[in-house]
Amino acid sequence: MIRILVSPDPIDTMAELTRVEQAGVGAVASFCGLVRADDGVDQLELEHYPGATEAALERIAGDAKVRWALNAATIVHRVGPMRPGERIVLVVTASPHRADALDACAYLIDRLKTDAPFWKRETRGEQSRWVDARASDDHAAERWNRR
Repeated sequence: MIRILVSPDPIDTMAELTRVEQAGVGAVASFCGLVRADDGVDQLELEHYPGATEAALERIAGDAKVRWALNAATIVHRVGPMRPGERIVLVVTASPHRADALDACAYLIDRLKTDAPFWKRETRGEQSRWVDARASDDHAAERWNRR
């Protein structure tokens, strides 16, 4: 089971975890990313390319299912305006064994940051700016090409 959701609605972490746990597996791993208040950020706004974003996330999740023994993978990503402390992304993986669940979860978060079309704009007071891609995200995603 692969579940992909891109939405402006708040992420219900418990509902998503429960949905994946119902796959009847031995291990569930998750990552929940929050909006940071780096350097006084008041708001983070995410835009995406509808259709293309979901397709990219489906492809990434499908790649993970090929690489690891996954019974389920969920990616929920918010778009629109968000405040510091709000959930921005949730990745949940389920597998009979913890190593596959943990590795697949790390893979999904690393790859979605570089392979899915999202654009971030930070607002500090009256100033806003688009956020450039980070070399550290590219490096994190690249490590999976060596495995």
